[in-house]
Amino acid sequence: MRRGRHKQREDRAELYALLDEGLFCHLGVAVDGTPRVLPTAYGRIGDTLYLHGSTGARSLNTDGEVCVTVTLVDALVLARSAFHHSVNHRSAMVYGRPRVVTDPDERMAGLRALTEQIAPGRWDHIREPNRKEMAATRVLALSLAEASVKVRTGPPVDDEEDMDLDVWAGTVPVGQVYGEPEPDPLLKAGIGVPRHLREHRSPA
Repeated sequence: MRRGRHKQREDRAELYALLDEGLFCHLGVAVDGTPRVLPTAYGRIGDTLYLHGSTGARSLNTDGEVCVTVTLVDALVLARSAFHHSVNHRSAMVYGRPRVVTDPDERMAGLRALTEQIAPGRWDHIREPNRKEMAATRVLALSLAEASVKVRTGPPVDDEEDMDLDVWAGTVPVGQVYGEPEPDPLLKAGIGVPRHLREHRSPA
């Protein structure tokens, strides 16, 4: 990290915690020399990040390096000047050359990790992918060996000459809230909301 080194975090536990709290990532790839950034789900097992998509997606056919980012916004940082406005956040960037997962057990484990990332406990309540679905799905594994974490916390940092301005400054917390589960209109009668969804609430 060349800029904002004071925001860098080197504890692997912070990387794991950030990735485990996130729901979505952005996958940056190059397709025929053109950059593409794709929002997608992910899952983590140990030091490996799992991604998935259609076998027909050109963006997942790349054999080059990729960049995966996950960002969690914690607060808006409102300063006295436009220049010093910012955002309190935690972000991770993972670089590397992903490998296509071919081992059947690892492929299934990767898809389970993806599902559990979105809704913990969900995998044990659903039908697992069948052979046709597995054939249409590409699973990628990306090592977390090359990863950086950046964290911004605290109030705005204004210039000294601006401190006496009659302008409100401070932070506005930003949080993620889960609403009440809404059933599929075609859901069979008598099926209630499972416990793992009832207990799925915003991070503390």
